[in-house]
Amino acid sequence: MEGSSSSSSSSLVSKSDGELEEMLDRMLTRLALCDDSKLESLVSNLLPLTISSLSSQSPTVRNKVLEILSHVNKRVKHQLEIGLPLLALWKLYTDPAAAPMVRNFAIVYVEMAFERAPVKEREEIAPSTLENVSKLPKQHQEIILRIAIKVIGECHASKISDDISAKYRSLITSQDKELFLDFCLHMLLYQPSSQGGGSSPGLSVFQVNRIMGKQVLKGDMLTRRKLGILNVIGTMDLPGESVYPLYMAASVDSQEPVAKRGEELLKKIASGTNLDDPKLINRLFLLFNGTTGTENVTPEHNVAPGNTSLKMKLMSGFCRSIAAANSFPATLQCIFGCMYGSGTTLRLKQMGMEFTVWVFKHGKIDQLKLMGPVILNAILKMLDGFTGSETDPLSRETKTFSFQAIGLIAQRLPQLFRETTEMAVRLFDALKLETQSLRSTIQEAIISLAAAYKDSPENILRELEVLLLANSLVVSHIDQEQNEARFCALRWATSLYNSQHCPSLYICMLSAADPKLDIREIALEGLFLKEEGRTIVANQDHKYPKFVEMLGYILKQQPKLLDSSEMRSQKLLFPSQVYLVMIKFLVKCFKLEMEESNTQAVGTEFLDSAQKLCLLLEHSLAFEGSAELHACAFKALVSVGSYLPEMVEVYFSRKIVWLRSLLSHTDLSARESVSRLLGMASCALSDAESCSLLSELISSVSQPQKLRFEAQHGVLSAVGFVSAHCLHRMPAVSEAVTQNAVKCLVDVVNLETAPLASVAMEALGHIGICGALPLLVNDSSPGTQVLEVLQERLSKLLSGDDIKSIQKIALSLGHLCLNETSSSHLKIALDLLFSLSRSKAEEILFAAGEALSFLWGGVPVTADMILKTNYTSLSTDSNFLMKEVKSLSDAKTDAEEDSRTITREIITAKLFDTLLYSSRKDERCAGTVWMLSLTMYCGQQPSIQLMLPKIQEAFSHLLGDQNELTQELASQGMSIIYELGDASMKQNLVDALVNTLTGTSKRKRAIKLVEESEVFQEGTIGESPTGGKISTYKELCNLANEMGQPDLIYKFMDLANHQASLNSKRGAAFGFSKIAKQAGDALRPHLRLLIPRLIRYQYDPDKNVQDAMAHIWKALIQDPKKAVDEHLNHILDDLLVQCGSRLWRSREASCLALADIIQGRKFDQVGEHLKKLWIAAFRAMDDIKETVRNAGDKLCRAVTSLTIRICDVTLTELSDAKKAMDIVLPFLLSEGIMSKVDSVRKAAIGVVMKLAKGAGVALRPHLSDLVCCMLESLSSLEDQGLNYVELHAANIGIETEKLENLRISISKGSPMWETLDLCINIVDIESLNQLIPRLTQLVRGGVGLNTRVGVASFISLLVQKVGTEIKPFTGMLLKLLFPVAKEEKSSAAKRAFSSACGIVLKYSSPSQARSLIEETAALHSGDRSSQIACASLFKSFSSTASDIMSSYQSAIVPAIFISRFEDEKQISSLFEEVWEDITSGERVTLQVFLQEIVNHICESMTSSSWASKKKSGKAICKLTEVLGESLSPHYKRLLQCLLNELPGRLWEGKDALLDALGALSVACHEVITKEDPTAPSTILSLICSACKKKLKKYRESAFSCLEKVIVAFGDPEFFHTVFPMLYEMCNTASIKTSTQVQAASDAVKTESENGEEGQVPLEKIMECVKSCIQVATIDDILSQKADLIHVLLISLSPGFLWTVKMSGISCVGKLCSKFQSLWTDSMDDLVPSDSTKFVHELYHSIVPKLLECIHTVKIAQFHVAASTCLLELIELCSTVSSFHPVEVDFKAEIDSLLELEKSEEAKSLLRKSRDAVAKLASLSK
Repeated sequence: MEGSSSSSSSSLVSKSDGELEEMLDRMLTRLALCDDSKLESLVSNLLPLTISSLSSQSPTVRNKVLEILSHVNKRVKHQLEIGLPLLALWKLYTDPAAAPMVRNFAIVYVEMAFERAPVKEREEIAPSTLENVSKLPKQHQEIILRIAIKVIGECHASKISDDISAKYRSLITSQDKELFLDFCLHMLLYQPSSQGGGSSPGLSVFQVNRIMGKQVLKGDMLTRRKLGILNVIGTMDLPGESVYPLYMAASVDSQEPVAKRGEELLKKIASGTNLDDPKLINRLFLLFNGTTGTENVTPEHNVAPGNTSLKMKLMSGFCRSIAAANSFPATLQCIFGCMYGSGTTLRLKQMGMEFTVWVFKHGKIDQLKLMGPVILNAILKMLDGFTGSETDPLSRETKTFSFQAIGLIAQRLPQLFRETTEMAVRLFDALKLETQSLRSTIQEAIISLAAAYKDSPENILRELEVLLLANSLVVSHIDQEQNEARFCALRWATSLYNSQHCPSLYICMLSAADPKLDIREIALEGLFLKEEGRTIVANQDHKYPKFVEMLGYILKQQPKLLDSSEMRSQKLLFPSQVYLVMIKFLVKCFKLEMEESNTQAVGTEFLDSAQKLCLLLEHSLAFEGSAELHACAFKALVSVGSYLPEMVEVYFSRKIVWLRSLLSHTDLSARESVSRLLGMASCALSDAESCSLLSELISSVSQPQKLRFEAQHGVLSAVGFVSAHCLHRMPAVSEAVTQNAVKCLVDVVNLETAPLASVAMEALGHIGICGALPLLVNDSSPGTQVLEVLQERLSKLLSGDDIKSIQKIALSLGHLCLNETSSSHLKIALDLLFSLSRSKAEEILFAAGEALSFLWGGVPVTADMILKTNYTSLSTDSNFLMKEVKSLSDAKTDAEEDSRTITREIITAKLFDTLLYSSRKDERCAGTVWMLSLTMYCGQQPSIQLMLPKIQEAFSHLLGDQNELTQELASQGMSIIYELGDASMKQNLVDALVNTLTGTSKRKRAIKLVEESEVFQEGTIGESPTGGKISTYKELCNLANEMGQPDLIYKFMDLANHQASLNSKRGAAFGFSKIAKQAGDALRPHLRLLIPRLIRYQYDPDKNVQDAMAHIWKALIQDPKKAVDEHLNHILDDLLVQCGSRLWRSREASCLALADIIQGRKFDQVGEHLKKLWIAAFRAMDDIKETVRNAGDKLCRAVTSLTIRICDVTLTELSDAKKAMDIVLPFLLSEGIMSKVDSVRKAAIGVVMKLAKGAGVALRPHLSDLVCCMLESLSSLEDQGLNYVELHAANIGIETEKLENLRISISKGSPMWETLDLCINIVDIESLNQLIPRLTQLVRGGVGLNTRVGVASFISLLVQKVGTEIKPFTGMLLKLLFPVAKEEKSSAAKRAFSSACGIVLKYSSPSQARSLIEETAALHSGDRSSQIACASLFKSFSSTASDIMSSYQSAIVPAIFISRFEDEKQISSLFEEVWEDITSGERVTLQVFLQEIVNHICESMTSSSWASKKKSGKAICKLTEVLGESLSPHYKRLLQCLLNELPGRLWEGKDALLDALGALSVACHEVITKEDPTAPSTILSLICSACKKKLKKYRESAFSCLEKVIVAFGDPEFFHTVFPMLYEMCNTASIKTSTQVQAASDAVKTESENGEEGQVPLEKIMECVKSCIQVATIDDILSQKADLIHVLLISLSPGFLWTVKMSGISCVGKLCSKFQSLWTDSMDDLVPSDSTKFVHELYHSIVPKLLECIHTVKIAQFHVAASTCLLELIELCSTVSSFHPVEVDFKAEIDSLLELEKSEEAKSLLRKSRDAVAKLASLSK
């Protein structure tokens, strides 16, 4: 039609106007004359020509055209079934040469044609209408778009086909797409208004009119159009930015199907849509805001804002778009629309505030400067509008976002807030007033706001100080619910002001006692009382404020802090914790300022402040204060005194009584500080006053009435300090006073308990610091050394268990001897200290070490430092165990050198000769502590400097000690020695440590072992046979002897040496970590040796060793990754060697280290080590120790990951992947999968499977090895339990075949089979050449069910994969697979190999195929296994090579057909399945191959096998059943075979031949009779002889066959031949039955025994009688009537079963029907009298028997049959009685039966019989 219309249009161009007019006249005439039935075809031709005629400029022509069109319009307007030529009209419209008027009219009729076109045509054309639509006039665009949308709604509302969607996708130009999408968006936005007219939300009036046209859109039509649009657009593969607005609009549609579909599509494209696309965001803002307020927009084009649902949906997108946050002014308009727009909701307000937060977070700063102030004011206005008690979630969320927005704008535009504190006040108030759920948000906003005020003017900052102080209330008035306000005030105080700002520091002090832990911690950080303090202002010299300023501010805030009384009755203004931090901070400020001033004179103002500080401290000593506060205050006073001694001494000299009253304070630290202060105060007293004070103190101690412990402690301490100051002053007080004090203290030591004795000794020590103690003078002796008097007592005290007391005594011994020159005195002190060498308390050892340092001389302390500061001990002040120690080079000694030399020699000898190399670990530990103390505190002494090499050797030796403390201290000592030594010593030390770590150190000095020497730590090697712990040398020897192996002691010692080696390395690490920082360059040559070992030791099982080595690693290696990369080969070599170490620690550590190091490595880094890594992993997985096995598992996982990655061709270069595969795969196949270790096998299989996934073509060279290994593993790695279960399956009632199938199914789900699947995908021709021979070997020699099934299945899959490429190997495979399929015992394996044969057969040559099929067909006559193989093979052939099999049907069909009749059910069912597969219809197949089947049957019949003969018989039966008379052409051969086989001996199954003979006779009786009339008699005689055989089953078949033959041939002569025989058999049966009934009580024969004699059930005989009656003539029957009636009576006699009676009844029925037909046929009433008599005789004989049977037999079925027979007899008799009446009436008997009868059917028959009898009786009358 298109072609005709175009040619016609072109012909119009050449026509003149006259011709056109004439043509149009003819058209109009034809239209007028045309019937409606032909109008469509006429219009289809005329309409395009008519419209195209409008191109003429002639008015006449145009009028004629309009006339025609008018006629057409009138005719078709109301007949929508009349179609218009859509394609022709569209072509006319799109013709570039068409005139405008032509196009205008064409588009009108195109629109009409679309409405009338078939759906399919509209669907096809609609997409093409959108091409170049953007180039059309506006009006035409609207029409075409409406047409397209209408078609889309009608055709694609439910789905769209692929070809149509492809047409829509072909819209190439972006203008067309945009125009189409805009129109679709407008359609999706449109919602019909209930009022009608006007605009829709999101649309203008113009846009609504544009999409509607003249049609009203509503209801289902609108829904379908929207769904169609969504379906079409969803298939157009458009970018998310283009369709996002459409899906957004659809998702909020009022119709659920549209909204659901829109939501689905929106979710689909959401992740891929760029929400930062400016064009998309502008479109979305237009949907949200509309064009309201836009200038120069006419009302008709004014776009209304979207509805509320759409706005909420859009807001969720805006909150994920940074472009939306920066689209000013649309952003601002959107926010205000949410907050204050008409119709806004709580939800919109909440989302608007959420968007505000987003804008403030992501908006550009220049846009925020424009929007920020406006939005901020709007937020504040909105917050003011809330009532403050909103309970709904939306209001709370809105407020939450509002406060978040304020916090963000404060960060982005801090200048908005700096000039006023209004916002700070507002937020702090809100923090107190708002609900708890909002406070966290407000808190964050306040913290953000703090930064905004950072650079505020001074007046603002001062206002903020007041605000913060007001929110940091005094703790006693704190409201627990206002903790957020306090927290924020504190955060502002610490962040807004610098660290010298006193008001903020004061706020921190107030907050230190806050109930909230986080507030307390921030307060301490703000005061720098924790390690992390506030941020220090840059370029600021001091982070602490001036002491004077800080104290002045505090006193300004609380002037009452200076109030105090000697009675300490004043009230505290703050909690104790506030005082504590205040005192600590003030003291810190004081100390720093004093240290900075150095020797400069302190100003008056400072001294005044110091005195005020003392008053403040005195105020804090109020009774209500805590003990901790009092102790802190006293220490602070001592600290002030240490810097301003004269001021403090004078100040407290006036408060002696007050101080003495505090000596009994409950806090020990407080008492000691008061004693110190009392001693300092005594310095300001005169000599007399000092002596008097001392005497009073002594007398209070010596008085008879004992003081309580605290008072005694305080007084004794005071005696010591006061006496020391008296002795220290110049000139000193009289010796007598000192002697009294010493004597008092000595008495206390001798008489009091250890705690007081230790205090007294401490006091003596303080006296000894200031000078040598005086001799004790008494009446008996002129003078005695103090230590001589106290030696025995001190010895007892030091051997006690009060650790603190012993500590004090030890330290006091050092202090006592500081100024002592008496060698005997020093000797006693040393002996007492050395007696502590076996102490296990670290504190005691360190105290003794400090004392020895005092004895050695040169300690860096003075008497003033000890007496006038808070000094406690050297170790506490230096804190050397917690941080690096700096040598104290300024030490100087006051002792005489000679006395010190002797002391030093004694100490040296004791350390080096006894302790450091002792066999006891506690003595070694003591020696180490003391040696370290001497080195640390006296290291600058020349005597120590000379001993440094010797000390180094000792420390180096002790690095391997078992005691961790000894190790750590030895390593600490090494680092101190390194610091003290010269260059050569430093180098020697580095070398020695390196040797220790690398295991090449020289042999250490030997330690002699004694019985009690501890060789192992307790519990390391278990228990002795008696249950005791083994640790000492003696116990080891005993154990070795008890075990009868004395040489074991050497093994034990070897273990002990290894333990010592580890300990040495660990100990060396501590020293090394510090030395490495200073000796970096010196260590570089050793890195190659160190790094491998350091890495290994970092994975040592001992956590301590790990930590120690980690310290070295961090100190030594600046860039660990670079270091490991540089030394990777050395590291791997070392670790791989150690993986085979005899030491389990080394093996475990090496495995763990390797597992970490090889991660992420490339092939070129690890290629040479790859095989060794696998060997190490597998060996570790089989380790004797569990922890090593666990480490081996981890290493295996790491190596697996590495191997898979470097063998994956997608991640590694192909060449490297192949090299890696060459290394790994052979090893895994030979050593891994074949391993005897279960875990190794599993790991290897897992790796191989993963390799197969990623290696790709790199696997091909190893394919044959891999495939065979996997196939063998299917069985070798199977759970052996399944094998065991299968062997005993029969015993436990499980079917073997089901179990086999289960095993195969499990194996096919294994990783091995998955790997085989992967291997198949990469097979090529080259790999086939290697793979096929290996598979053939596996077929021949493979063992295990899974392996054999697996190899068969693999061959099948392989052949399917490679296809014709397998042809060169088909001969080999078929020769191999066929015998296996034949001989395989397992049915599952047999099926698998058969399937493989079938698939290979598909690609074999014709000769190979013929040979295989012939051999397979021959199997059907073999043994059971061969028959199953035959069925399996044929089934496989039919499913995989049916085309080849069809060529050999003549050989296959007979074999399968006859095999269907095997006795064994399994075999027959298999062949039955095959038969169904190869035949389309059984009858057709048998007819086609009948000749071959008959030949095969005859061959089988003549074989010597009884089973074959039996199958043949059954096959003949089947043939006759299916083909019937069609078998006639072949009956002779079949009949002859049967006749030949039936005579002779009986054999099992011979009855099948009788069945076959009967079936053949039935099917071919006509042709048999026709071709050989004597044949029926021959057959009958043969069957009759068979009926006389004694075998019961055979006789039954013979009688069944006899019945069929009699009926089939229908020869009346058969009656005379057969009936006499049957009569005799009935008589015999009757006699036997009666005999059995008589002898029932003593019968000895069972039914089965009777059966052995050949007795046949009488019902079989009666069936034959019935068939004889059927074929006999009336005369024949009458001739044998007596015998016949006798036979019938026998069958109805009581001795037989009801089934026999049923057969007899059937015979009676047959007789009745035969004689009834006789009377019916006799029309002249001349019926032979013999017949009448026979009927009467039959009636009289049989009816009583029938009535008796009905009465005796209780079976409904029998009653029905007997009643039917009774009725027939009565009716027959009625017929006869009309000629010869009968005078017998059985009505009464029948009535009695009716009463008893339950069967309704039988009742009905009996009633009819009764009526018939009644009628009969009436006839006889």
